[in-house]
Amino acid sequence: MKISIVTAAFNSAGTIADAMESVLAQTYPDIEYVLVDGASKDATMDVAKKLEPEFRGRMKWVSEPDKGIYDAMNKGIKMASGDVVGTLNSDDMLASSDAVENIAEALLSSGAECAYGRLNIVDWNDTAKILRESNSGQYRAGAFRKGWHPAHPTFYAYKRNFEKFGYYRTDFKIAADFELMMRFLEKHKLPSAFVDKLIVNQRAGGASTKFSGHIKGNLEILKAFKVNGLRAPLLCLPRKILPKLANRLKNKLARK
Repeated sequence: MKISIVTAAFNSAGTIADAMESVLAQTYPDIEYVLVDGASKDATMDVAKKLEPEFRGRMKWVSEPDKGIYDAMNKGIKMASGDVVGTLNSDDMLASSDAVENIAEALLSSGAECAYGRLNIVDWNDTAKILRESNSGQYRAGAFRKGWHPAHPTFYAYKRNFEKFGYYRTDFKIAADFELMMRFLEKHKLPSAFVDKLIVNQRAGGASTKFSGHIKGNLEILKAFKVNGLRAPLLCLPRKILPKLANRLKNKLARK
């Protein structure tokens, strides 16, 4: 089973090496790396091209203008030749050398269509410093309405599901990942597997902490319920969603 990891990057010269090296360190033998760069104005592609030979033919890349991070992710998924596809932000890292192996084992042993695991929010500069832990646990029907969702950077799904049920909606600027995971799990009821192991270390920080971003993200989450024909929460969305939206914004706003 080949697994493709898609990274959408834009002006990520300071962090892209960390992301790529965490992929190179994986013990799982059949990984393809797909880098979609939005025509960065810094040295992102110089760094990427320097590391490309280490992938030994297992890397694809494109550098051209796009319509935002979700458009870039869609482009990468369509470029991917793997059976399974996941995403890794350009400033995040796979947390251990067996992270992808743990995802693969969960998919193969359970017969699930998608899998996800635990995530740590870490300091931007000192990535050994854990600021918050995200441990979603196993999906239960109706969980999205209660404020639950997987940590998106840990989410892997068979490519056939993107082809059958659709890609990231580019009319969502912040919460397209929430919408896609809810569409897969809640609307189409794809069987999923929770990996109770740390999969990704996600850097905190950036423009995402603005209050206006929280508001916009919540409005998009409400829209996600509507476009999928699902009943939205009666009152405001649970507070637990708000901190997670902060990190979701950090790459999206930078690409405008």
